Amino acid sequence: MEKILDIIELIAYEKGLQVSIVSQVVKDAIIKMAKKEIDENINYTVEEDTKERTLKLIHTLTVCKDNDPLIEQDSSNFMPISKAKEMDQDVNIGDEIKYELSMEDMSRNAVNLLFRDLEFNIQRTIENQLFEKFKSSLGKIITGVVVRVDEAQNTFIEIDEIRAILPVKNRIKGEKFVVGNTVSSILKHVGIDRNGLHLELSRTTPKMLEELLHLEVPEIKDGEVIIAKSARIPGDRAKIAVYSNNPKIDPIGSTVGVKGIRINSVSKELNGENIDCIEYSDVPEIFISKALSPANIISIKIQPSETQDTPPTALINIMSDQKSKAIGKNGINIRLASMLTGYEIKLIEIDNQQNDPSSPKVGVDALQSLFKE
Repeated sequence: MEKILDIIELIAYEKGLQVSIVSQVVKDAIIKMAKKEIDENINYTVEEDTKERTLKLIHTLTVCKDNDPLIEQDSSNFMPISKAKEMDQDVNIGDEIKYELSMEDMSRNAVNLLFRDLEFNIQRTIENQLFEKFKSSLGKIITGVVVRVDEAQNTFIEIDEIRAILPVKNRIKGEKFVVGNTVSSILKHVGIDRNGLHLELSRTTPKMLEELLHLEVPEIKDGEVIIAKSARIPGDRAKIAVYSNNPKIDPIGSTVGVKGIRINSVSKELNGENIDCIEYSDVPEIFISKALSPANIISIKIQPSETQDTPPTALINIMSDQKSKAIGKNGINIRLASMLTGYEIKLIEIDNQQNDPSSPKVGVDALQSLFKE
């Protein structure tokens, strides 16, 4: 065990750990070995000898009364005062007597066990530190390099020497990666078990869109523009609702950027996903109306949820020529509007009234009627 403190410092430097942490791992491993090799009932401690640059295995006994029940219960760690006086006349009840135990006589198997424990526990310590680091990055964008793509197209990405998985279900439609690609993703899940650290990534969560906007739009990063809600159908289309408490800032214009440069940059990172940016309102009827853009609607009626497990409903009157715009290609627009607002949206179609003069007039027709005799 000569100059073991120097070895501990070297290990700490190589593994990027604090010396005190590595030192404690070594001390715990020595105590475990001693319990197996000498006596599992002894309360061992390991002390540093900074002068000799080594560690000493110590057996500490507490001095107690001759008839103290503790002696029978735990004779390995308690010593009667009469026996202690034979060794040192100045000792008193409650004092501690320390013995250094030699580690040189340990069996080869015990030494091998010590080194196996050290290797395992140092690796686990590294993983625990990485776990805490990654846990603080949950929901944030992290970047790594693709090291493997399996037959099912699950992508394995190396981040800080840890291999994370981007499952095919969390990959944007149409994306394909090859070894060597640099990929940014949201850290969706962090876990640790006896097999090590597990990281799951995602590029399909709405959080990916929000975090990219934080990186791309200074007003969002600074809190001048706030993202209220977001919804995505990954690879196809997304809707983002923003607002600002500063009347001098246009939340839509800030998010989109001059000639759409900011929103297009985010769209490019998301494999060309189209992004609609709308202004958020805490008035449900207004918010739903904006969410259904580019369709123009006539009126909205809100119906509360029937049960706790079902969303509230928005009954929307809409002209027949606006229905296809509200629904969108393959129903994408109405699905996103529902996801964004949290309402189940039901469209009530109203026929165009050009050929029915008896029907109530709306919109431009109503305005024109004011000027007719």
